[in-house]
Amino acid sequence: MARTENGKVALITGGGQGIGQAVAERLHADGFRVAIADLNLETAGRVAEKLGGKNGGAIALYVNVADRDSVFGAVDQAVAELGGFDVIINNAGIAPQSPLDEITTESIAKIFSINFNGVVWGIQAATKAFKALGHGGKIISAASQAGHEGNPGIALYSATKFAIRGLSQSAARDLAKYGITVNTYAPGIVKTPLMEELAQKTAALAGQPEEWGWEQFTQGIALERLSEASDVAGVVSFLSGPDSNYITGQSILVDGGMVFN
Repeated sequence: MARTENGKVALITGGGQGIGQAVAERLHADGFRVAIADLNLETAGRVAEKLGGKNGGAIALYVNVADRDSVFGAVDQAVAELGGFDVIINNAGIAPQSPLDEITTESIAKIFSINFNGVVWGIQAATKAFKALGHGGKIISAASQAGHEGNPGIALYSATKFAIRGLSQSAARDLAKYGITVNTYAPGIVKTPLMEELAQKTAALAGQPEEWGWEQFTQGIALERLSEASDVAGVVSFLSGPDSNYITGQSILVDGGMVFN
């Protein structure tokens, strides 16, 4: 089916690979003009070119989500180059191992500056843009299955994702009067470069082969398979579109049946 533009613009942080890339591709197919924002401008550029470049409704932007000015600048650039702004997907993040006895002041500061602070800056920048454009919008951020249920060995990652859920619930209440909805999506075990690195490190720390590392993260999935990035992108598509207009303050699990609420 031929792509039909829907007149809306979405910005995706961490859009150069993994879940972010899948989201950018899905939203573009849905008719959005997309700004693919990433710390790695080369990978973001490849995704944008794959989608037809600026003439095809896709641009690549540099963003460092830990830097407030960088996030605001990326949103401003998306508005200027794509002619509007309707949805932000705060997807960028890291997932390092964090054994409790190895947590440091520095490791806390690093992961929160990216995973949590980046969402704060994204909410602020998107809200500013929506207000300036005179309409509401959608703010959608990456939580995690580990933000619904603490997982062993990744205490800091889980902490940032729980924090994102709390932040988003408060933001949903604060921003509802402006026609802005705020939700999160919570993936489980997704086959992405980030997850592959984590599985490898888990196996290495235990002196086991990589397959053992994957097994530690795939136990207890009711659907008995790992998630594809496209599974997550489908939920983000729903949250970005009109069928979710009456949903705010929610976190939708996309984990194949690991956590049941």
